[in-house]
Amino acid sequence: MIQLTLGEIARIVSGTLTGGAQEDTQVTGSVEFDSRAITQGGLFLALPGARVDGHEFAATAIKQGAVAVLAAKEVNGPAIVVPPVAHIDSNADIYANDPDGYGAAVVEALSKLARYVVDSCVENHKLNVVALTGSAGKTSTKDFIATVLQQDGATVAPPGSFNNELGLPHTALRCTDTTKYLVAEMSARGIGHIKHLTEIAPPRIAAVLNVGTAHLGEFGSRENIAKAKGEIVEALPSADQGGVAVLNADDPFVANMAPRTSARVVRFSTAPASTHKGSRIDYWATNISLDAVARASFTLNTRSGSWPVVLQVFGEHQVANALAAAAIAIEAGLDPQLVVAGLEAHSAASAHRMDVQTRKDGVTIINDSYNANPDSMRAGIAALAYTASGRGDATSWAVLGQMGELGDDAPAAHAELGAELAKYNVQRLIAVGDNPNTRALAETAAVRGVVTDVVSDVELAVDLLQHNVKRDDVVLVKASNADRLWRVAEALHGMLEG
Repeated sequence: MIQLTLGEIARIVSGTLTGGAQEDTQVTGSVEFDSRAITQGGLFLALPGARVDGHEFAATAIKQGAVAVLAAKEVNGPAIVVPPVAHIDSNADIYANDPDGYGAAVVEALSKLARYVVDSCVENHKLNVVALTGSAGKTSTKDFIATVLQQDGATVAPPGSFNNELGLPHTALRCTDTTKYLVAEMSARGIGHIKHLTEIAPPRIAAVLNVGTAHLGEFGSRENIAKAKGEIVEALPSADQGGVAVLNADDPFVANMAPRTSARVVRFSTAPASTHKGSRIDYWATNISLDAVARASFTLNTRSGSWPVVLQVFGEHQVANALAAAAIAIEAGLDPQLVVAGLEAHSAASAHRMDVQTRKDGVTIINDSYNANPDSMRAGIAALAYTASGRGDATSWAVLGQMGELGDDAPAAHAELGAELAKYNVQRLIAVGDNPNTRALAETAAVRGVVTDVVSDVELAVDLLQHNVKRDDVVLVKASNADRLWRVAEALHGMLEG
């Protein structure tokens, strides 16, 4: 964070210094909501949770080096105390255990502090804020963008999926007077959420990747999802002020967002040019091919030239992610050859996202267990089928759990995945979990000819694999993060290899 005193922070967040906190004490460390992550000179955020209240860890945080606590009530030690706010009607987890509004007050203060830091860095140090959203691929694309931009200057990007009203300001506060780029990943669970995030970190360049069916249960329709995602381009400055909207021309919901912004619009596509009659495409991929483990190569085409690209990440869907990253970086002013070098150097940065590893016995494990929605599930299944296709008598295994947040359509969406497995000739399915969704998945897959097992938990899935996986088999592990199926992938890595 930029150098600020407790007194300055108190004025920014409308708080009061208590517990012996001194006006001129400098905050020289990071701002953290986990007391275990506190560094010397840091500021601790006291947030209530389902099991513990961060206010109870104030003394621990001070002992570990925090100079003060940002809190909504008096704590044991120096603090900046902000007044509670009215209960917020939100489906965010952070407000689920906040009857007194203490958490909402601290998050609001955090947002004010982050906006101050972002504005200061933009005005005084030429920080460039780039943002992205989409129903699928946000985190993978964010990681691409960060790798490429890092070549041009110090870049701050969120770890994993820090993309909500807590994660985004927490990330933004990592900016200093040497930061050249802030990469802001923005998610939404309802209308207005992305608008709020853009008010914390106003972007100059923003990309929309796609409008899928993730969170359909919360939005009700893809039209509502598109309305929410488009808030990111509505927040951009006008074209004459340097605003740039990067839109996926292959998704009609995204393409139709162009009239919602006064920024300059550029479009990217992995589809043949003939499919975009009447629309100008600025960044497009041709000559797409996959190697033996589904790493993509393609030609990056722009209005000024073309360059071959060989990716180190897995799955054909990564080509669209790489195109979006290339468009953002080139629009930010990077030389295309530098962009290509960054794309080719990039490897998976976020845990459990298309992490492909091959054991000594040739068994390949595709660990994409961090999250799941219909689009990313289809991409994972396609990568599984392709990787297994050139391995003789190797068996393709899909170890799948639930996709969350799909609402009333969830069983039907899981049944469609069963059909997708058969379409790609996946041979074995292990459906993990005892619920209507995994049953719908398993029943459809079995009817379509996929050898199917239903197990109640991770341990049983691991046991089944341990006794049946053979040399050169390919195993996809995928579900929403709550299912914790990454434990299957970890167990597979630890098994005795033949």
